[in-house]
Amino acid sequence: MSTFDTIVLGCGGMGSAALYQLAKRGLRVLGIEQFPLVHSRGSSHGHTRIIRTAYYEHPSYVPLVWRSFELWRDLERETNRELLVPSPCVTMGPPDGELVQGVMQAAREHNLSIESLPAQELMKRFPAFRIGDEYTGVLERDAGILFVEDCVRAQLDAAKQSGAVVKAECPVLDWHANDHGVTVRTKDETFHAAKLVVTAGAWATTLLRDIGVPFTVMRQTMHWFEPPNREAFGVGRFPIFLLDTDDGAFYGMPALEPRGVKVARHYGAPELSLPNEVNWDVTEVDAYPVRAFLARYIPLAVGPSTGQACMYTLTPDRHFVIDVHPHHANVVVAAGFSGHGFKFAPVVGEVLADLVERGSTRHDISLFRAARLTVPKGP
Repeated sequence: MSTFDTIVLGCGGMGSAALYQLAKRGLRVLGIEQFPLVHSRGSSHGHTRIIRTAYYEHPSYVPLVWRSFELWRDLERETNRELLVPSPCVTMGPPDGELVQGVMQAAREHNLSIESLPAQELMKRFPAFRIGDEYTGVLERDAGILFVEDCVRAQLDAAKQSGAVVKAECPVLDWHANDHGVTVRTKDETFHAAKLVVTAGAWATTLLRDIGVPFTVMRQTMHWFEPPNREAFGVGRFPIFLLDTDDGAFYGMPALEPRGVKVARHYGAPELSLPNEVNWDVTEVDAYPVRAFLARYIPLAVGPSTGQACMYTLTPDRHFVIDVHPHHANVVVAAGFSGHGFKFAPVVGEVLADLVERGSTRHDISLFRAARLTVPKGP
């Protein structure tokens, strides 16, 4: 039986960050991943992710975004890689809608620099958009694009450079914890450690069933469109965007080599019970609602497209779960990142390392306690 200070289950965005932070602090740490490293069967792939500061989901996220920016830049310097490209972000929708109101609230509470843009001014500034006068926009400059696979790879490489051990293609059969430590059993080996971190993405539906949170899984598809005039959609000319429509929220970002304009719908798909219910094949049927969205709001972006599937792991309120396990003080959990979590990976890793070392963190994670979502047991 191999023994470590801490074992991390799942080495995607959050797990690789936790692995890096723990190894950097001098702990002997093991990361276990069921797939090949930096794979496309989870939630940390698809070439790019958005990082934005005026966070409509809740103002409590803003300080965590600030810290994430710092840590992504630190990781760039440490690994000598470009991981984050600055790009303005514009949020559009009805003035009283969830997205615009949420961005404005976050900006007020944290004194963020934003600019309100009426529809006509927004289209003058960014000619690719076609929105009605009933819409308004909010522009923020403190935003950017993360290269998602490169970010995960950089965190894993930095973790291994600091002494972490990583076992890939090693599915976990089960784990157990008691006052003396934790045991993780895989098909070929059994591992023991003082502490355990569970960052298993959609597999939290089974590996974290005992914490009482009703996690669900949502299949999502990302699409890249090759516009006739790619130059018009380059970084600096075309922004990151979030657009609140009658058909739901859509997001996108500029064309980055080797791909075109990335556009996807946020939420709006059925909620599934388990990750093995996800169909990973992407067809033109998946692209249809996104293509219809573009035809209405960004017609110059319409062109040939490619697509890729990924998963959201959802909580009922769409906020994260980051906490000490309710039944095991030596187990720390991070799950339910609900389709907007990747940008926070480095600060989540920092928080998880804090919880492992001392059971608390300087970061405010009160919004993410598991108890808020615990389903009461029947009589």
